[in-house]
Amino acid sequence: MNVAVPDSPREMLRRKLPPGAYRFLRFSLWLSRYCFPRLVESFFIRRTPKVQEFPAGRTSEPVLSQIRGVNVLAPTKMCRVMTWHGSDKGKGRHNYTTVYSKLFGKLREKPLRIFELGLGTSNPRFSASMGVSGLPGASLRGWRELFPNATVFGADIDREILFEEDRIKTFYCDQLDSMAIRDLWSQPPLQGGMDIIIDDGMHTFEGNTSFLEGSIKHLLPGGTYVVEDILESTISLWQTQVEAIYSKQFPNYAFAVVMIPASRHKDDNNLLIVRRRD
Repeated sequence: MNVAVPDSPREMLRRKLPPGAYRFLRFSLWLSRYCFPRLVESFFIRRTPKVQEFPAGRTSEPVLSQIRGVNVLAPTKMCRVMTWHGSDKGKGRHNYTTVYSKLFGKLREKPLRIFELGLGTSNPRFSASMGVSGLPGASLRGWRELFPNATVFGADIDREILFEEDRIKTFYCDQLDSMAIRDLWSQPPLQGGMDIIIDDGMHTFEGNTSFLEGSIKHLLPGGTYVVEDILESTISLWQTQVEAIYSKQFPNYAFAVVMIPASRHKDDNNLLIVRRRD
């Protein structure tokens, strides 16, 4: 006999309220439960990321060094914008936007080309599903608002959530399939490289390395590549991979494993940040 599982209070509200009203309620709760308390806390407590750069001993990238001084407790405009659109980059689960504000803050008015893998499917058939409350395309719309002169691209394995809007265009990609990655980057709109590439896809070491190896050459000089949601249990794998292989295979790139303090979800609140030098 099948037993119906009752909806969570959040899911009940999402179903009953108009989309705009639900977004406003969700954002208001974030302000009261997370943003304001963290803002007050940041005046008294300072928590900064741990940054391990590769190759060791090479002159440090200035922007990567600056990340070491970021107080990840202090909410930023980028945190608010991403949360408003429904992204988890800057609310209670993750606080990447505190780091991104330092990485990308001076680029706000530039005509950037931004690409993000992983639109946030809500389809439970896919391993990286955000669940029924997921909002596909949330981060892409956040990037579009934050960078008013940028063109934003995205890709996902779920063809049903691909979309096109003003300054946003999305494509299919399976990040475990090298042919699919080559096909993705052969699309005419994606020719010319990217200033920012973010992997927010399936969050496995195999998937991340597959997409990085097939995509890093499409990063423009001075550009930044980020792998999100790195599991704490795989950090040693990343350290070995970067030090023994990537720092030699890609000598014109600087790599950093960034471990960000978090009050919750500490197991995957880590990043790989890559900067192209030339």
